[in-house]
Amino acid sequence: MDSTDRTSPDRTAVARDRDGEGRARNARPRDGLGRPLPYGAEGVPRQPEGIVRPPEASVVEAQRLLDEGKPFHAHEVFEDAWKSGPEEERELWRGLAQLAVGLTHAARGNLTGGVRLLRRGAGAVEEWAAGAGSARPHGIDLDGVVAWARELAAEVERGDGVPVDAGARAPRLRDASRRG
Repeated sequence: MDSTDRTSPDRTAVARDRDGEGRARNARPRDGLGRPLPYGAEGVPRQPEGIVRPPEASVVEAQRLLDEGKPFHAHEVFEDAWKSGPEEERELWRGLAQLAVGLTHAARGNLTGGVRLLRRGAGAVEEWAAGAGSARPHGIDLDGVVAWARELAAEVERGDGVPVDAGARAPRLRDASRRG
């Protein structure tokens, strides 16, 4: 039997999903929090990866996705910025990506992982701001975003084990005081 002939109950015989560079990619549909759905299910459109955007566009797109309750997809936007942006900003974008993944985990019900990533991302963003001497790069309210992450982590930690509503609890990147 050829490796492309193997099937599972939910899949027809196809070659392994690959991107243009030959890396494995999973073509299963995903929900708004990035969780895989069964083949054939209706999912949300995937965030394209590897998009090079100006920082302004990254902030706007990530905020849109966060507001829609799609922090997993917002993390992809931040990851693109961290991988394609200037070296001196990589830790900023990486920290923001960690915050988005922390919200994703808290919304999926992985509360321990959510708390850890919210705190790790907050620390990374705070450390970057201290080293760069900038609290508002590209208009991002880093102090507000850090406060949001720490408050949400503390709330999740002392909460009743219920996943958070990602859209309702999304940060405001440019004016973090607008959300509570």
